[in-house]
Amino acid sequence: MKGSTLAASVAIAAMTLGGAPVLAQQPPAQPPAQPRPAAPAQPAAPAPAQPAAPTPAPRPPEPFPVGSKVAYIQPQLIFQQSADGKAALTRVNALVQKKQKEGEDKAKALQGNQQKLQSGGSVMNEAARTQLEREIDRQQKEIERFQQDAQAEINELQQEVQNDFLKKVNPLLIEVAKEKGIELLLNADAQFIAWANTGLDLSADVIKKLDAQKQPATPPKH
Repeated sequence: MKGSTLAASVAIAAMTLGGAPVLAQQPPAQPPAQPRPAAPAQPAAPAPAQPAAPTPAPRPPEPFPVGSKVAYIQPQLIFQQSADGKAALTRVNALVQKKQKEGEDKAKALQGNQQKLQSGGSVMNEAARTQLEREIDRQQKEIERFQQDAQAEINELQQEVQNDFLKKVNPLLIEVAKEKGIELLLNADAQFIAWANTGLDLSADVIKKLDAQKQPATPPKH
């Protein structure tokens, strides 16, 4: 697998900050209530309560087909479910939230001065009004620069965590492929796989190896 293809998939996962939220579907609008017909002389017997359907047990993962020479991985899944990927997303989220808070504070300060000019500008003297207008202009330019710098800083951190993650994952892909006797490992996120046996998905194997690297070594017993 080429590193650029894997990098693109990881970059998408990083930019989505853990994946886009699934929006709950709104129920369809209910038609206006219709007048109920007159009740029958004899009420119908209530229907017997039906037992609740048992929750189906989760299906076990499909075993890897013996002798297969082709398999695939889901890079976004590996990034989002591994300990390293989650830690990277936490770093990016923290920076995004920090910049959002700073931007909101700057916007509130600008809004306060704009309201001050709008409500009291007509009664200010020329010098005070000119000074306030200059301050508003300065704040607007500062916000524009802040937004550009903040986006650049976020992009830089995303690139950093992506590169660090790829350095850790790429060797593990080779390890897993060799262990399974794979000759071709595909990227399912590239969306050119029409169908595949789910047992060929080695994402969980890669996550397991990646997370194992973060486990502290067991001290030797004396």
